[in-house]
Amino acid sequence: MRMTLTEFEIAISPACRLAIEQNIGRNPVDIALDKHIENAQIVATQVKRLQRAKSKLPSYYAVRAVLPPRAYEQSSSEAVADCKRMGGNSALDLTAGLGVDVLALSRRFDRVVCCERDEVLSQITRYNLNLLGVKNVEVLNISAEEYLEQCSDHFDWIFVDPDRRTESGDRVVLLEDCSPNVVALMERMKSVADNVCIKCSPLFDTAEALRLFEGCSVSTLSLGGECKQVNIYIDHTAPTIRAEAVGVASFEIGQSEAYSAPFAAPTTDFERYKYLILPDVSLVHSRLVAAAFAGRADVWSNNGVALATERPQGVVGRVFEIERVCRFGDKELKKLLKGSRTELFLRDFAMGSAALYRKFSMREGADARWCFTRIDQALLAFKLI
Repeated sequence: MRMTLTEFEIAISPACRLAIEQNIGRNPVDIALDKHIENAQIVATQVKRLQRAKSKLPSYYAVRAVLPPRAYEQSSSEAVADCKRMGGNSALDLTAGLGVDVLALSRRFDRVVCCERDEVLSQITRYNLNLLGVKNVEVLNISAEEYLEQCSDHFDWIFVDPDRRTESGDRVVLLEDCSPNVVALMERMKSVADNVCIKCSPLFDTAEALRLFEGCSVSTLSLGGECKQVNIYIDHTAPTIRAEAVGVASFEIGQSEAYSAPFAAPTTDFERYKYLILPDVSLVHSRLVAAAFAGRADVWSNNGVALATERPQGVVGRVFEIERVCRFGDKELKKLLKGSRTELFLRDFAMGSAALYRKFSMREGADARWCFTRIDQALLAFKLI
């Protein structure tokens, strides 16, 4: 749902901003029902978004920025937006949205121009950036296509986050169906800027990027164990594939080497391994598990888990010590699990967690940790410390 101009004007009025500040810690439902608050619905909506933004957009929360619902839901977190591999004198953001990526660009470039086709959202972005003290960004109410057609400037970088929803709100999958169509506009973008960065959905396939843009680099970002976005870089550096758990660790490899590492080494002696590594989702999404753990682990499965006799260092993932291992069909396994309160990790395993809880009469909890996975043809259950 888009914010109307009237709603925006009310939200930035002194009375409304005071009401938001006075009620920032209250339940938004209570605020909406409070007859003593003028424009209670707008105040409640803004408080609700600001409360959610406290960790996702801390800078926006601190200045009590205006957060329209749809733009907020579609925005990056500040932590992820700050991970762009870009910098220079000038940047062009073709799809400003709420301006979170613009804020990140303003810290990396001397001058930033950004385009937002929605008139109200462009005013909101301009207002928020002013609250944030940003002085080097020019916000234009214009579509990406219109700006590129008339542009006579040249930039170091173009950044674009194509809208993955139609005007009616339906989701689209193909990059060519997003707005703007970056595939169709690529040659024009290359004439306007030296380098291009395209932000894609967390579901975007790395292989599709390599198909569409030969010689590009691809970076998959995760935060808190959840894949957040895939960035495509079309620049003049050697093409790489990168997986990054934001604020934790990263793995990068040349594109030509990325998928040449072997998968699981055939073995049946699983009891000899002392450590199990759960690869970060960014590695799994990029299909870099084999490349990342070759030389750091002894055995690994196809985007599942890795096993090692010595504790690996510097891996993009969580490392657990193994207490015991069971084959999936062992009677012993049922005895160990029955009635237990267990946290389950599933990797490359045919059954879902609900089915496993039922099969072994387990309950969700944290008294024990088990990982169910498949390595080569073996179905295994590892008890983790």
